[in-house]
Amino acid sequence: VSSVCSKIMELLGQNEIDHHQRQVAILSQDSFYRVLTPEQKAKALKGQFNFDHPDAFDNDLIITTLWDIKEGKTVHIPVYDFVSHSRKEETVTVYPADVVLFEGILMFYSQKIRDLFQMKLFVDTDADTRLSRRVLRDISERGRDLESVLAQYITFVKPAFEEFCLPTKKYADVIIPRGADNIVAINLIVQHIQDILNGGLTKRLNGWFTGCGTTKNPPNMESTTRPH
Repeated sequence: VSSVCSKIMELLGQNEIDHHQRQVAILSQDSFYRVLTPEQKAKALKGQFNFDHPDAFDNDLIITTLWDIKEGKTVHIPVYDFVSHSRKEETVTVYPADVVLFEGILMFYSQKIRDLFQMKLFVDTDADTRLSRRVLRDISERGRDLESVLAQYITFVKPAFEEFCLPTKKYADVIIPRGADNIVAINLIVQHIQDILNGGLTKRLNGWFTGCGTTKNPPNMESTTRPH
């Protein structure tokens, strides 16, 4: 999902624009993991905490953040440290934008969050590709060894994907097979966003894309995967 959103930002030229001036902003569900209790953190450090369960995310904070963005407010997004399994002191500032891409593995699981999106995209990537990317990321970026990565994948990631993430595919408006390699689908989404930015669609239409989604400013409302 993150690779698709990054490709969309690249094709729109938004990745080269200063954050203050961007018309398109990008958020990740990974920023909104809950603050763990000491007991939960101890489990996490041993690879025994399920970060792919819906309860691992701070949905109340996600909803509050989305509403603030819809109302044109500047928001401060948490930064999660995947090595220590805790939130950092610093935050990332996201300024008002016309379109917001919000990506994550379980963005469609909660109906309260799901209904905030006007367009919902599900990035359908091959299981082997998901696993290989996870192994490379966790070893190179998070200092984990292959055995622990595979153990966590078999114990938590794969079962959680099948139980919680995959069923939300039915809520998607658009399904994108092959992820960032599907240039045709990505170009269609980019064109849709460009139409919004050019005023061809409703002006100031806020878009949320996770496994991807989009919504209008109040008062009118209309109603993947990258494991931890």
